[in-house]
Order: sequence, then structure tokens, then C-alpha cells
Amino acid sequence: MIYLPRSSLRWLLWMSLALGAALAAHAQSSPAIQEEGAAGPGASSGLVAWLKRMHEASRANSYIGTFVVSAPGGDLSSARIWHACDRIANTQVERVETLTGPPRSTFRHDDQVVTFFEDSRVVRREKRSDFEQFPSVGKPDDDIAQHYEVKQLGKGRVAGYATDVIQLVPRDSLRFGYRIWVEKRTGLLTKLQTLAVDGRVVEQSAFSELELDAPVSVAQLSQMMTRTEGYRMEKVQVERTSAQAEGWALKEPVPGFRSMRCLRRAMGASGQTPRTTQCIFSDGLASVSLFLEPYDPDRAAKEGLLALGATYTLTRRLSDGGGDWWLTAVGEVPPQTLERFAATIERIAR
Repeated sequence: MIYLPRSSLRWLLWMSLALGAALAAHAQSSPAIQEEGAAGPGASSGLVAWLKRMHEASRANSYIGTFVVSAPGGDLSSARIWHACDRIANTQVERVETLTGPPRSTFRHDDQVVTFFEDSRVVRREKRSDFEQFPSVGKPDDDIAQHYEVKQLGKGRVAGYATDVIQLVPRDSLRFGYRIWVEKRTGLLTKLQTLAVDGRVVEQSAFSELELDAPVSVAQLSQMMTRTEGYRMEKVQVERTSAQAEGWALKEPVPGFRSMRCLRRAMGASGQTPRTTQCIFSDGLASVSLFLEPYDPDRAAKEGLLALGATYTLTRRLSDGGGDWWLTAVGEVPPQTLERFAATIERIAR
């Protein structure tokens, strides 16, 4: 079975790519931000303008920092980030080293991702055209405003830097809200709070230390990425597919979430990981992944719901006339959203 505990790395990459990079292509200008509580046509422009600015900041600035993710229950993880950009070559390299839990370093050079697992002396290499960021939306600007509104809250300070503070407020209970601190000069995201429907902070992530315009280069990080001596190489095999081609469909859509892509994954080197279908859905900010694989009683886990910070994982056994399947639904969404997906996914004839 796939077991996906909360991954601080996934959050770190998401943060460093700055909340919805795909939306940048849709914003044609940088309109003024709307007043607090604004709605209507202008609200969409304001929201996309903020997201565009954060995305561009993540791609255009080199920095080094320590990033900490915490949840009210006491879950705490941190990592060190080195991020280098070459504006002329239009390329970027990032190194993320975990500071809590098993030692692990992940390098990302454009679409190439290499992870070093220190304890097992394994290097895992894969290609991610989207860097596992919030999935590419590819839809009109104002669609995002159907699910969120933006509010400008004022000023703040994070890791010694002056910031603007905004809040993204969900329009229904199927998604979380976000309170965001954006570095005033560069637009870099420096702090993020994930908010439940009642306003509670369910997870918080922020730089505890940050150096902007840091002396870190693309060449330096790229060389470190290739030093694999003494490690066993594993290549993650990822193939594009479709839910229908794999025999799956939703009986009815979950409001606001569109199908982004569907992948088949397997570990080529070890041969121990079964081929698994991953279907990704997004509303433009929040994302949900449905992992589907044949049910194996020898590897069976308990059905249930796991909450770690803002990330929920739902596991469930599915049965039809053709056999049994195991579903793992993961997303930074309220649990009722995963329940909606689990209730509507079904096996179809291919």
C-alpha cells in the first residue's frame, strides 16, 4: 500500500515555487490590489496579481534560508534551502536539506529532481515537468475568484524583512484559507498560515532565517547534484496517462476541482514498488491526489483518516465486480473534500 505521511519537503517546494506558479501565465498586468472584502470582477485581477508577483519572485531571486513548518498538535519540521537563479539562461537550481527526521537532500534543476537518502545511500532521480507544484490551471483568471477572495490585511515582519500581509478566503467549506506574508521589496513568500473554515490556524510555515541576494550560484548547486559516488541509483518511472485509460472515473465532479493530470509511477531499479495510478485534481490553489493500486492483503493497511497539520490522508478499500483496489487520497484540504472524492471515484470498463 502507499503510505504518504506529511512531507515537509513537499511544502517547502510548494512554498519556494510560490503558490500557484501556473497562474502567472494568465495575468497580463499587475493591477492594484482590491480593498479588504472586495469582490466582483476586480477581485480576480487582484488575486492573480498577488500570485503572479510571488511566483516571479521565487524564480528571479537567489536566497538561502531555514524554513520551519509547524502544526498546533506539536508536529514540527524544518529544512535548509539554497535557491539560485540565472536570469540570462532562464534556469534555476534549488537544494533542500531536511533538518528534522531522516537526513535527506533534494536538488531540483528545472525539471530534473534528484534526492539523496543518506541512511540508505540511495539516490532517486526523476523528471517532474511541474516540480510537483500546484497543478497547472490553464483556465481564465476569474475562475480562481469563484473559490477564493483576497483581502489585504496590512504590514508585518518576518526573519527581519518588512512584509505585506494578505489573506485568501475560501468561498465554501471544501478548501482551506491562507494568510500570507510577502517580502515587500522582492515579493518572495516568507510566511504562510493555513486556516480552517472557522479561522483556526491548522498549519504554519515560515523562514526563521533568510538571506536574500545570497552568494549561491546555479553552477555550484548543479555540481553538487551530480556527486553520486557511493550511492545506489534508483530512477522513478513516471508515465503520462489518463484516468479513463486506467479504468477510473468520477461519478460526479467535486465542486471547483478540475482534473489536471494522471500518472503511472513505479521504481525502475528496485522493482519492489507496484505500478500505481495517481490522478491529480486542483481548484487553482488546493490540490488533491488520488493514488489507486490493486489491493494486496499481504500489504494491507487500516482504512481511515490521518491528519498531519493541513495535510489529510484518507485510505479506503474499493471493491467492484472485477476485484479489489486500494485508494489513498491526499490533499491540503478539509477531510470532507477527500470524502467527496472517495465517494465518487468508481471503476469503469476500459
